[in-house]
Amino acid sequence: MFASASEWQGSLLALGDPEFDPSFATVERIWLDDECWLDHRPGWLQGSDLVMAELVARVPWTQRRVPMYERVLDEPRLVWWWSETGGGDEAVLLPVLQEVRHALSRYYGRHFDSIGLNLYRDGHDSVAWHADRVRFQQETPIIAIVSVGAPRPFLMRPLGGGPSRSWLLGQGDLFVMGGWCQHTWQHTVPKIAHAAGPRLSITFRHGGDPPELTDQPVGQPRRSSSSSAMLDASGAGNNSRNVNA
Repeated sequence: MFASASEWQGSLLALGDPEFDPSFATVERIWLDDECWLDHRPGWLQGSDLVMAELVARVPWTQRRVPMYERVLDEPRLVWWWSETGGGDEAVLLPVLQEVRHALSRYYGRHFDSIGLNLYRDGHDSVAWHADRVRFQQETPIIAIVSVGAPRPFLMRPLGGGPSRSWLLGQGDLFVMGGWCQHTWQHTVPKIAHAAGPRLSITFRHGGDPPELTDQPVGQPRRSSSSSAMLDASGAGNNSRNVNA
């Protein structure tokens, strides 16, 4: 675990005051299929390394125990969670994160009421293939992720099998999953041999229960079937049962 913000060495390009584009004008919509879409904007949150350093230093991180390989082991990442209904201490959050939450609510027409933080300290930290359990409460949930810190691969694959797709997310990238994504697609942050540094996933959700283990089985940006940031990938990850990227 990091002892202080000084242990995170970020990019000089991302050390300005935190700000973002509340108009979402440059967000690109990517259709995975007829019912599942993504919104992607690299570098949407400026000053992201300052956000990373502050959160690493001030958040009371926890490490959950999860079932993996027929044993109960430490989850390979650190987590923290806040919600309007009483989870976590709001004083820990930076004001810009609440501003982002309100902007997302206005743009997507959903009341985002929780913020989950997932810290991947190095290439050994990961989360296995899963779909978020909010799908049990909502038909078409929207999950928005702002990634800060060193970019890491974020993969998605069809639930029934097929090629996976990969994005490198970090340094203020915005990545939103909507439509039927949580019902028919899975996602993962796999282990990698060499990580340039830690990555922090800031996840905004609306409704549903607090994130925990599960038994895995509106804006109009321009539409695109592909993206320059999207690559074909073979898929990766471990066999742990987990949720929430």
